[in-house]
Amino acid sequence: MIPEIQPLEHRSYLVDGEIKPWTGEIQDVYSTLSKTSGASYQKTRVGSVPNLGEKEALEALDAAYTAYDQGKGVWPTMKVKDRIECMTRFVEKMKEKREEVVELLKWEIIKNHNDAYKEFDRTIDYIYDTIEAYKDIDRDSGQFEKYQGVFAHIRRGPIGVVLCLGPYNYPLNETFSLLIPAIIMGNTAVFKPAKHGVLLISPLLEAFKESFPKGVVNIVFGRGRAIASPIMKSGKVDVLSLIGHSTSANALQELHPKANRLRTVYGLEAKNPGIVLKDADLDLTVAECISGTLSYNGQRCTALKILYLQETIKDAFLSKFTEAVDALAFGDPWDKNAFLTPLPEPGKVAYIKELIDDALAKGAKIMNKKGGQVSDNFIWPAVLYPVTKDMRVYKEEQFGPIVPVVSFDSIEHPLNDMAESDYGQQVSIFGRHHTKLARLIDILANLVCRVNLNSACQRGPDIYPFTGRKDSGQATLSVKDALRAFSIRTFLAFKENDINKQTVRDILDSNESNFLNTDFIL
Repeated sequence: MIPEIQPLEHRSYLVDGEIKPWTGEIQDVYSTLSKTSGASYQKTRVGSVPNLGEKEALEALDAAYTAYDQGKGVWPTMKVKDRIECMTRFVEKMKEKREEVVELLKWEIIKNHNDAYKEFDRTIDYIYDTIEAYKDIDRDSGQFEKYQGVFAHIRRGPIGVVLCLGPYNYPLNETFSLLIPAIIMGNTAVFKPAKHGVLLISPLLEAFKESFPKGVVNIVFGRGRAIASPIMKSGKVDVLSLIGHSTSANALQELHPKANRLRTVYGLEAKNPGIVLKDADLDLTVAECISGTLSYNGQRCTALKILYLQETIKDAFLSKFTEAVDALAFGDPWDKNAFLTPLPEPGKVAYIKELIDDALAKGAKIMNKKGGQVSDNFIWPAVLYPVTKDMRVYKEEQFGPIVPVVSFDSIEHPLNDMAESDYGQQVSIFGRHHTKLARLIDILANLVCRVNLNSACQRGPDIYPFTGRKDSGQATLSVKDALRAFSIRTFLAFKENDINKQTVRDILDSNESNFLNTDFIL
């Protein structure tokens, strides 16, 4: 049952170590969840946030720019162990806000009970794992290399000012998978929360303020164009980190006056296929494809967004799969048994119906009995077959509860489609014939960045690489990889002679350099 809510009227933003009050224009935040039903359906107002503009955006940017101070600031020159202490302090404070953040995850993006808690807890684990990974990197760096009479002390250093823009579907976890490694490496950041999932950041402002030096983390609220565009046009951003759509990434990147100096860290859209071979274990494959296509209603970049079924297994698979889809439990986020929940985006129901209608008009059929049934804030997952290349659902990343199905005789069919696709994040392959799978894995590994064997596509575990080819991403995100993405190798070099060796010994003995040291962080 949907509980009562006291709207959260958030009226502040974090800039230069100060939580600043806001008395200007606001943005109301609504949930598509309704306390009513039928003809009286209406969205629920869950609160409001500041609608900041260019002035406040550039104020936040200047704070980050000043804090970095072209690499001379307190934060980028701080000892690694001291930055780790700041991050540890933050995560301990963050844990105190668990229930508050989880409740807002349920209201704002309508994530079901288990997944809402999982997102928060996974984010906490990610931060701790990042801290440990940074310790490992620093330990490996705390030594000297020697080649051809030249010593080198090599470390990873920060790049500069980061603009961080996260997605609505994982507004905490995926956003922090950008923000946390960026700042722990010594960069400073301006962070704008996603359009949906914005209020859940407000309980964490105080933790950011109390844990980091001023200007290291600056959090602003408002429309993406009003905030991000002037920041990019300034040329003061060194790293654009974004999880979202390639069109947004391209538009922002083009605003930078010196694009050659801009590092980009992207996690973008995908159209991950699932390929089911005739010797696949049906029960296992159906279970994995249910999870892969419809977890969080398919609103994940890692979701299986199109299924390719070998002709001889097609009918048996569709019979089991469609029955399983119609048996899924639907409910609100407080229903602990709910697998499917209402859709958080206004207009998403209409969009999914457009895709279904387009496919039906071009020869597809809805294969499951409940498929396409519409309510005010939900449309039941539709399994569509046969899907052809002229249908919108074949090309567009639906990001919602719709499952396009294609059948094939020759494996070259899905392989050629993947090669021609604009996307290249992941694939799931289901089968057991080791000789055939060996060949397929060799090819698929060059078309996407992760091949899942008899398993649904997913991001985790977070220690493994997360990236994409073509329009699906740029740079690799995971615990260690993200630390590398937000840093650059830099080093001290000196020729081997008595003067240099004694000088370096003196610096090490004095422990006066934060860069040149051999400290071992436990």
